[in-house]
Amino acid sequence: MLARDLHRYQGRDVEVLGLARGGVPVGWEVAAALGAPLDVCLVRKLGVPQYPELAMGALATGGGVVLNDDLLRSLGLGDEEVQAAVERETVELHRREQAYRGGRGPLDISGKTVILVDDGIATGASMTAAVRSVRQAGAGAVVVAVPVGPTSVCRRLAQEADDVVCGSSPPDFRAVGQVYADFHQVSDDEVRELLATPTVSDPRG
Repeated sequence: MLARDLHRYQGRDVEVLGLARGGVPVGWEVAAALGAPLDVCLVRKLGVPQYPELAMGALATGGGVVLNDDLLRSLGLGDEEVQAAVERETVELHRREQAYRGGRGPLDISGKTVILVDDGIATGASMTAAVRSVRQAGAGAVVVAVPVGPTSVCRRLAQEADDVVCGSSPPDFRAVGQVYADFHQVSDDEVRELLATPTVSDPRG
C-alpha cells in the first residue's frame, strides 16, 4: 500500500533506506516495487545517564542528532553528558551497521533522492534524526514514507523533509501497531536476510 502511494518516484533515481529494524521489511517492499536499491538506516535512542530508558534525544547513521531541549534543561544536563551519550551510541551504530551489512559499504546517496521508510511514526524523533543524517550525507532530496502516523507529527516532519507520505493517520491514533495484522518484533536475522535479498534493480546484486 505504501509503495502505491509512492508510485510517482518509480523510474526515478531514488534510493530507499529502511530504519532498522521495523522499517527494513516495509522498506524492502517499497524498494522492490519502485525498482530501487535498499540499504539500512540505524537510529539509536540517547538515554539519560541516570535513567537510560528515558530518551533525551536520538542519533542516526551519519551523525544526525535530535535532542529534547526541554528535558535537558529540566534535568540540568549539559554538553558533556550529551556528548558522552552520542559517542557511546555512535560506537553501537557502527557495530550494528557492520553486523547488518556484512562488510558491504553504505550506498552512496550524494545528490540522490532518498526515501526513508519506517513501519510508522509516533513522536517523530527517530525519523527527524534520520532525515538530518541523510541531509548531512549529501542527499539531494529526502522523502519520509510511513504506513501510519499522527497527522500532527507528519505535518511537523514536512518541515524537515522535502516530501512526507503517510498512508494512514487514524483520528484515534494510539500506537503504530494498531494498523498491522502482524506486528511481530523484527529480528536482526530478518534484517540481514532482507538486505541480502536483491530488490529489482539493486546494483549490489
